[in-house]
Order: sequence, then C-alpha cells, then structure tokens
Amino acid sequence: MSLRILGIDPGLNITGYGVLEAEGGRLRLCEAGVIRGKSRGSLTKRLLEIHDGVAEVIAGLRPDAMAIEELYSHYKRPRTAILMGHARGVICLAAAQADVPVAHYSATQIKRILTGSGRAPKSQVQHSIQRELSLAAVPEPPDVADALAVALCHYYLKNKPA
Repeated sequence: MSLRILGIDPGLNITGYGVLEAEGGRLRLCEAGVIRGKSRGSLTKRLLEIHDGVAEVIAGLRPDAMAIEELYSHYKRPRTAILMGHARGVICLAAAQADVPVAHYSATQIKRILTGSGRAPKSQVQHSIQRELSLAAVPEPPDVADALAVALCHYYLKNKPA
C-alpha cells in the first residue's frame, strides 16, 4: 500500500509544495511546484489564490497526509508572522475540506531530522533532499526544497518502516 505526503512551505507570494509517495520502503517524488499569489495589494484575493491552488493540488494528487512548516516569528517583525498565519490558515482549511490530516513541524525540527543539526544552512538541507530523493539537481526554487523537506521530515517521523 502506498502513502502520499504533501509538504507545504507557506508563503503569501509563493507557496511551495511537494508530494512524496512511499511504497514498500521506497520513496519517490510525485510532483513539486509553487502556487503564486498573483493579486498585488489585496490580501483577501491572495489568500483565495493560495487556498484554491492548494485545494487543486490536493484534488489532483490525493495525498494521505499534509505536513506544513510552522511559523517562525521574530519579535522585530510581528506583522510578518500575523500575515503568514493567514496563509497557513487557508492552507489548513483546504486540507480540512478534503479531509486530509495535517502535521506541523518547526524549521529547526525539519533541519535536525534531515541533517542532524537544527541550525543547518539551507544549502545542507537542499543537498540532503537531493540525496534522499535521488534527484539530478538541488530542488529549485527554495520554496519547493523547503516543502520537500517538510514532507521528508513527516515521512521519517511518522511513516518510515522500522
């Protein structure tokens, strides 16, 4: 029996996604890409575009689970965290509407699972993804790499056979 995991790197302008399929202890990349918010100036319209884009990915690829990166908030920029919370909200709504369970992981947890260090640089995480999925190149753009990292983290923590 196969298992599909949708990894999401939430963003208001660019939301990265990646779908991994695990079957018989083997892991393969099904699809990865970005959902772009095209509406400038209108938060409401961008949120609708994100929701609709994620809902379309879910409908087309039928994941069994979604893994999403938690918000990182810096005290100097609380507005950014609030705005990103909106994006995460509509992404989680799309999953809930499709009855897809959602798991949340912090950036440090994802890095630690993939590289052994919660403070690993982005390049080290990208190379780990490339190696684990036997990709010819590092996943681009970085939003896709981050989404795949979340999906891989979920696989290793919840689904990998012993």
